[in-house]
Amino acid sequence: MLNKQKILIVEDNPDGRKLIVLYVKSCGFEVFEATTGLEALDQARAVHPDLILMDLVLPELLGHEAMMRLKADPSTREIPVIVTTALPESSASVESAIAAGAAEVLYKPFSFKALSEAIDRYLPQPNDP
Repeated sequence: MLNKQKILIVEDNPDGRKLIVLYVKSCGFEVFEATTGLEALDQARAVHPDLILMDLVLPELLGHEAMMRLKADPSTREIPVIVTTALPESSASVESAIAAGAAEVLYKPFSFKALSEAIDRYLPQPNDP
């Protein structure tokens, strides 16, 4: 039985996005994609995902800026955002994302196990122990 929960994956790197999309789909989630910060805002408002996985280094609008806008919008503010980034923990973008309300940060490269555990923290499955 397919899980009807929706995850928006925001990643501008096509190879990285494809891997995450394939994995998340294999877990039974409905997946939506965005490649820019502005596209992420549009997609979040249009599909109202249950969770967003967002890179921080994005064209048009950086991830932490997109997240600040999502958290300021009453229609999207409650959506948990897991930041995915290769930036160091001490970077201003990571600090801004945390200050804006990131649920957590996954540092690249991360394993599928780490991704799955992060998703489960926000979207627990009925068959989870």
